[in-house]
Amino acid sequence: MRRVLFQCGGIKIHGYTAMLYLGVVFGVIGGTVGATLHGLDSARVFAALLLLVLPALVGARLLFVASYWKIYRRERSRIWRRSDGGAALYGGLLVSFLVSLPMLGVLGIPLGAFWDVATITILVGMVFTKVGCLLNGCCAGHPTEGRLALYLPNAQGVRCRRVPSQLLEAGLAALLLLGSVEVWNRLPFDGALFLSVLAAYGAGRWGLESTRETIDRIGRVSLHRAISAALVGISATSFLVIWFLRL
Repeated sequence: MRRVLFQCGGIKIHGYTAMLYLGVVFGVIGGTVGATLHGLDSARVFAALLLLVLPALVGARLLFVASYWKIYRRERSRIWRRSDGGAALYGGLLVSFLVSLPMLGVLGIPLGAFWDVATITILVGMVFTKVGCLLNGCCAGHPTEGRLALYLPNAQGVRCRRVPSQLLEAGLAALLLLGSVEVWNRLPFDGALFLSVLAAYGAGRWGLESTRETIDRIGRVSLHRAISAALVGISATSFLVIWFLRL
């Protein structure tokens, strides 16, 4: 669509980078507001969210690079090039969750309650980031003549009528965000929101994977479908086990 939004004094402002930045800013704000409304120490939550931004970005980028290692091993200077776009949510989620385990203990923030708040941050960030993907052409949908098709480019700049995969995923994140706000106080324990959204997003992402032009695979297995299925199983099982133990 528009990789460079505008240029100011010789500095190019890339669409993906701008949307990623806005996603981080508004995501952290949303999470901090959520912490305030639900009785957590907003200053500590704000600090924890900020500290987890870098691990999340690094993890998301590394999983994306690993998925396209055949390309990046020939052009390693592109691995950390911000204008290229390209990040995989699951990588960022895994790394930030692992980093949060000792960090939240030091800050005195309950794990489950924090990740309920972080769920809001993640979903807000996803909405902005998927718009960035649309502007950049990455995560493009496959060509189609269906009614939902839009005239869009892929990462190589090839324009044709495509499934708007990026917008569909942004829409999924937006629906989950609205649902999260609605049900937060109705769930049985801290962490239930995080586990519920994780399962719902995994199921949605499993379905949306078929809309993409390029599907990352390990052999014949779709990488992100495999991760999505695993997360649905793990989060649903964890939800039921914790709920049963609290009865």
